[in-house]
This record gives sequence, structure tokens and C-alpha cells, in this order.
Amino acid sequence: MQKEYKSITSIAGPLLVVEGVEGVKYEELVEIQMPGEKETRLGKVLEASEGKALVQMFEDTRGSVTEGAKARFIGESMKLGVSTDMLGRVFNGSGKPIDGQPDIIPEKRLDISGAAINPYSRDFPNDFIQTGISTIDCLNTLVRGQKLPVFSGSGLPHNRIAAQIARQAKVNDGSDFAVVFAAMGVTFEEAEFFKAEFEKTGAIEKAVLFLNTADDPVVERIAIPRLALTTAEYLAYEKEMHVLVVLTDLTNYAEALREVSAARKEVPGRRGYPGYLYTDLATIYERAGRIKGRKGSVTQIPILTMPEDDITHPIPDLTGYITEGQIVMSRELYRKNIYPPADVLPSLSRLKDKGIGEGKTREDHSGVMNQLYASYARGKDVRELAVILGEAALDETDRAYMKFAEAFEDQYIRQGEHEDRDIIKSLTIGWDLLTILPREELKRVKEEHIAKYMKTK
Repeated sequence: MQKEYKSITSIAGPLLVVEGVEGVKYEELVEIQMPGEKETRLGKVLEASEGKALVQMFEDTRGSVTEGAKARFIGESMKLGVSTDMLGRVFNGSGKPIDGQPDIIPEKRLDISGAAINPYSRDFPNDFIQTGISTIDCLNTLVRGQKLPVFSGSGLPHNRIAAQIARQAKVNDGSDFAVVFAAMGVTFEEAEFFKAEFEKTGAIEKAVLFLNTADDPVVERIAIPRLALTTAEYLAYEKEMHVLVVLTDLTNYAEALREVSAARKEVPGRRGYPGYLYTDLATIYERAGRIKGRKGSVTQIPILTMPEDDITHPIPDLTGYITEGQIVMSRELYRKNIYPPADVLPSLSRLKDKGIGEGKTREDHSGVMNQLYASYARGKDVRELAVILGEAALDETDRAYMKFAEAFEDQYIRQGEHEDRDIIKSLTIGWDLLTILPREELKRVKEEHIAKYMKTK
């Protein structure tokens, strides 16, 4: 029987303390009844020891009083009702529908805490996911089961990029594919933008949206990535779908962790973030992957804004240790009005070699990727040299590289917000750009591929 307590002794921000409790467990759900209110408020146990329970509330505690308040411990952790009916629906940070349609009838109720995949059971990430964005598909290929974050900055168009990836992503082998999109701590306008983007393009039919705005409770921000991943795991491992999870913005998630940590009076770590930030982020990222013997996969694209564009900030720094690469957004390209402003040189997909080649993309993919990358790097170096010495000091080859760098940014990196390029088109544009360079400079592509795919000038 659920036991009720009238011994709430303090309320501080999203936390409250209940004394004299017995048999209470970590993560257990709690219903709080405030005096004079008919509706109960939901919370969960963060800590239980020596007859005290520290409860984290899912709802606002402003105006709450301890006198006359009651706490009832439910005896189970937070669960999400999952079903394939979730596809095409929009939910809030508590897993409740906010699209005006009736509640779903769940096939199962799953604990949202989940667990990282057992390393022994992991299958190596493999096979290509096409995002329709050239700088990702050709140069930093996304592979099924991978976690590939986007490092952005304040004011850069990462929300538009997140929506574009979620709309356009697909697998080319005819497998069932779905997108789980979770936005946390976004503005009301951003939440409406995400909904409108999915609805007007029809992408909502293969997607599940979880939206948490900045004025929603902090605790929802902490729960929402876990709701998204629980949904993705169900669709992937029980319904044999390949699922792409887009999480934006992980910086808001880390800020929520810091807020709760401060309310708990914990000793802060770097920049005031809790010392367990690495472990906490790992519990999210490590839920991506493939499991041996299962057809489905969970692939993650977490998006985070680097405070002051600092890649050594704890959030991108720790994320870089856990994930398999990063796509870095460039403020310099953004100022040139290039969209998406993906900075190719510091970007990296450590698993790209597993998702490219004959039977997956095309036989020339690896050579084109390496040649474009090397040529752009050389072109940027020449551009900096020209600023110091002047263009007159450059030889013909250097001028060709500088021309290539300009064309690469203008025609390859730049693409429309609604321009969905398949991998063949991305490779074709790459070959067209390589005609700018002297033939003897093309040292990273095979001669037979040059003869087969390169158009002569």
C-alpha cells in the first residue's frame, strides 16, 4: 500500500525534503498534494538515506508551502508508454501528447532510465545514413549506430540544421527508418518552428517529437533525452527500425543539471558543473548503437552550443571524449552568408570508413573525400599566404588552389535549407570542383576513377 507522509520540511527551488520515510528507493516517483489544490504534482526521489528523501519536482514549486502538504511514494520509477502510434505525434517533457490528439494506447511501459548497451552485445556501427547535406554525407559520413555531435555557437543556425537533418535523413536499402527529435530548453518560437517544419514537409509521419520550452520545469529538461532514447530503443530493437535521434540543445540539458546540483548544495566541478557531468552525458550517448542479432539501430546526433565558441568548455570537451567525432559550425562561414556553415577541417567522423565504398555509397567515395579535404586545406593555407605576400607572389598552382577553396565554400559547403542532395550528387559536385586543379595535383583519387567520373574541361 502506498504510504502518505505529511512531513515535508523544506522546499528549495525544484527540490523538497520529506522526513521520517521508510523503504523509499532512488528514482521512485512521488505525488505531492499541496493544501487547497485538487491536482497532485509529480516528482522523483534523488536521494534517500537515514529516514530522509530528497525529491526533485517535475513541476514548478513557486507558491508551494510545507504546512499541510502531503507526499505519497508510488513505488515505481518513471516509465514511458510506448507504441508505434507515437510516430507522427508531439509530446512534452513528461511524455504527454501536446498536439491536441488523444493519448496513445501503449503496447509497453518502459523505464526511461534505460542502460548503456553491454559492450559484449554491441555490433560495430556499419552502413550509411544519408542526411542530404554534402559536408556530412561525403566528408564526415554518418554511420548507423554512431553518435556524431554538432558543435555550434550562440546565434548560429543549428536549429535549422537539426530540422533539416531530421527531415531529410534516410537509409538507402529500403529498411524501416524513423526519427526521434527532442528539443530541450528552447524558446516557444523555436518549438513552433520545429513543429511547423515537420508538419509542412510531411516528415512528421516518420517522426516522434519531444518538445520542452525554456519556461517548462527544469526536471523535464533532464528527463527529455531519456524519453527520446527509450522511444528510439523500442522502435529499433523491438520493431526493427533504424532510428536517428536528434537532441538539441545539450547545453541546456547540462545547465539544468548544474541548476539541480546547486540546489542540492553539491561541490561544483569545472565551471560550476557537477563533477558527474561526464558520467551523466555518457548515460545518454552510450545508449546509441547496434545490438548483435537485432536488425534495428539507434544513431545519435546531439547538438550543443559552445559557450563563447570555446571548444575546450566542459560540455563539448567531455562530449568529444564519449562520441565518435564532431561536426563543427564556423562563425566565419556564417558571416559569409554560407549555409550550413560547417567547418570541414576541424570536423571529423571517426567511423566514416565503415559507411562508405562500393555497395554502401560508391567506389570513388573515399578518394573524393580525401582529395577534397586535402585540397581545401591547401587552398585555405594559400589564401592566408596571399593576405601576407599578395596574390602576385603566388604561382599558377597556388592560384588554382585558392580558386578551388572559394568555389568549394560557395558550391559545396553552401546549399539551400531545403536542398536535399543524395550522395551521388554530392560526389558529382566534388568531381566538378576538382577540375579546377591541375591533373597532376589529384594524388588521392585513383586514375580509373578520374577516367570514369571526372568531366574533362
